[in-house]
Amino acid sequence: MHALEDTPVDRARLVEGLEQVVRERRSVRGFLPTQVPPETLRLIFATAQLAPSNCNVQPWRSYVASGKTRDRTCQLLLERVDAQVPAAYDFTAGKNAFDGDYRRLQVECAVALYSEMGVGRDDRSGRWRAARRNFELFDAPHVVFVGMSKGFGVQVALDVGIYLQTLMLSMTAHGIACCPQGALRNHPSVVREVFDVPDDIGILCGISFGYEDPNVPANRTRVPRSPLDANVTFGE
Repeated sequence: MHALEDTPVDRARLVEGLEQVVRERRSVRGFLPTQVPPETLRLIFATAQLAPSNCNVQPWRSYVASGKTRDRTCQLLLERVDAQVPAAYDFTAGKNAFDGDYRRLQVECAVALYSEMGVGRDDRSGRWRAARRNFELFDAPHVVFVGMSKGFGVQVALDVGIYLQTLMLSMTAHGIACCPQGALRNHPSVVREVFDVPDDIGILCGISFGYEDPNVPANRTRVPRSPLDANVTFGE
C-alpha cells in the first residue's frame, strides 16, 4: 500500500478514520467462538509493536493464548478462582481512592453494566457470577497477558499503557472486539505455567478478544465520557 500524499483531503480522511476507531473501541464482555485468523493476529500485534516507549526499550511482553492454550489457561484460572485461592500480584498496586466525581463515575459505570445483565445491587450471587466471567474470558477465543520486567516502575508502566491502547485500537481497526481486564493479573502463576514466563517478568493485566457476540446483554452497555473541560485545561 502506498503512503497517502499529505493533501488536505487525505489528511482529513486519516483524521476521520482515527476518530472512528477511537469511538468504536469499547469493552466487550461476550464473544463468538470464531477464531481470529493467524495472519490477522500477527498484523494486529505488529501494529501495536510500533507504540512509543522511553529510549525505545519496548518494555512490554505479550503472551497470546488461542485454541488449546487458551482453553488450558481458562481452566487453570477458574480452578484457582473457584477454590478461592487469594490473588498473588506481581506488582503491588497503590490504593485507588475513588472519591467525589471519580466515585460517581465508577458507580454509574457499574450500574449501567449490571442493569443490562439483570444483576441487582444486593444480588451477591449474581455479582459473583459477573466477576467470575472475567476468568471465563467472557468466552473469548483469545486472550493476551501483558507484562514487563519486575525491575521497572510506574514510568515504564506508562509505556506499557501506551502499548495497550495501541493494541486495542489495532484490534478495533481490524473489527476485533476486546476487553482489558485488571483481574487477569490476579494469578500470574497460571501465565508462567502455560507460557514458561521468566521469573523476572511480572504480569500487569490481560485482554480477552475476538468477535463480539451481539446477543450478550452486557454488550448493550454504553457509558458516556465527561465533557472535555472536566479533564483538560487549556492555557492561553
